[in-house]
Amino acid sequence: MRIDVYVPLVLSLLLATAGPALARRLVPATAARVLTCAAAVTAAASTWALLLLAATLVGDPPPGGAAPRPHGLHIADPVPETIALAALAGLAAGLVRLYRTLRAHRRTREALRRIDAAHGADTELIVAASPDPQAFAVPGRPGRIFVTSGMLAGLDADERQVLLAHERGHLRHRHARLRLLVDLAAALNPLLAPVRDAVAFLLERWADEHAAERTGDRRDVARALARAALLAHRGGGTGCALRFSGLAISDRIAALQAAPPSTTRVLAVAFAGLAALPALGALGAADATDDFLTLLPQLLT
Repeated sequence: MRIDVYVPLVLSLLLATAGPALARRLVPATAARVLTCAAAVTAAASTWALLLLAATLVGDPPPGGAAPRPHGLHIADPVPETIALAALAGLAAGLVRLYRTLRAHRRTREALRRIDAAHGADTELIVAASPDPQAFAVPGRPGRIFVTSGMLAGLDADERQVLLAHERGHLRHRHARLRLLVDLAAALNPLLAPVRDAVAFLLERWADEHAAERTGDRRDVARALARAALLAHRGGGTGCALRFSGLAISDRIAALQAAPPSTTRVLAVAFAGLAALPALGALGAADATDDFLTLLPQLLT
């Protein structure tokens, strides 16, 4: 099997290393979308690459490999058994992580659905009588905003408006879907964990910018974030995946205190090039698939 099969695995490391650093310098909405799509393609290509490597365990091709291909290249020597076994173990571990991630998201969705079912269809805001300061979006049709009395009591009127605008940003832009997609990608390919964390941060930054646009004052959003973080620290709450506070608060406040984000041409080109690399990895896996299909009849005989 040709060395192309290893390309998606190498590109996973490159995306995980350079992707988050570049993404933080771009507009959060664009960076979150592109990085999530790149992670999904990379995870699919790397999983298929592991499957191709593991599939070589089904049998040994004859010495010398297959005949020359039309473009003049020859299929390389068989994959070493140790690599094939490692690929099989990695594939199995990825499927287990995928199952656990899907189960965790399903449980969260069911819990949110129970919250949603207990209130009328025209109710956007759900207030729970709890001293634990929490606020998060409840995806669905319609989407809801869940907030505790402990959070509301600690914020003034303007800060409450910021909180609601932030959570409406999560709902309007369907951040739950992006979060699920990148979580599944990182489950299949743990090398993408930094990308998953970067997307989680970008989604919060995206919602912060949405709130700043709606309220018209970035300083108000920064102040509300600082107050909510202080409340959460005092309350000891851990929050939810799409929460108002609790994720890189200092970085988010610093971003809001600076000028609105803009994308320079150089950064845009660099990020676009990085995001296009998973497609190259998929092409490499496609060539390796062609090699595997060429050898498959010999492996099964």
